[in-house]
Amino acid sequence: MNHVGTVKMETERLVLRRFVEDDADLMFSNWASDEKVTEYLRWQAHSSVDVTKNILNDWVKLYENKNFYQWAIVIKETGQLIGTISAVEVKEELNIVHVGYCIGRNWWSKGIVTEAFSILISFFFNKVAVNRIESQHDPLNIGSGRVMVKCGLQYEGRLRQADISNKGIVDADMYSILHSEYKLQK
Repeated sequence: MNHVGTVKMETERLVLRRFVEDDADLMFSNWASDEKVTEYLRWQAHSSVDVTKNILNDWVKLYENKNFYQWAIVIKETGQLIGTISAVEVKEELNIVHVGYCIGRNWWSKGIVTEAFSILISFFFNKVAVNRIESQHDPLNIGSGRVMVKCGLQYEGRLRQADISNKGIVDADMYSILHSEYKLQK
């Protein structure tokens, strides 16, 4: 892989950029404190803005590493910070990145995550030179699966009781796209 770090990118409606420490209040209020948003995730809703500040401080330090990929999702027109998308796991030996995402409830079902994920797919294949991009979701989180399909990922199957979330031990539906498949789509 040719790691380049978390670089700023733009789509028609979005800016994907690095987080800064001043993002804590908006991150906390727009999604990180919402138990409905984190229902199917591995991390619990933040109990205070101090929790959010600590996480952001860690991320800001990690941006020094070229293999750290964590973007803030910002609405271009308003400058509103609404979520995050990242490579939650980088598997160097297999040339794989595993993508995860989370946005505030007010922005669900508007195609925002699909737009953000699509530019990440292009970035990871064309700039970082990964071979496989994968993502997974709790089968009960149907909207997340729809995003993966819209972005061209193929459903690979259900991993039974293979993940953990705020619901406990859960199944995980796995999706992926290979570089060779991506090239055929273009």
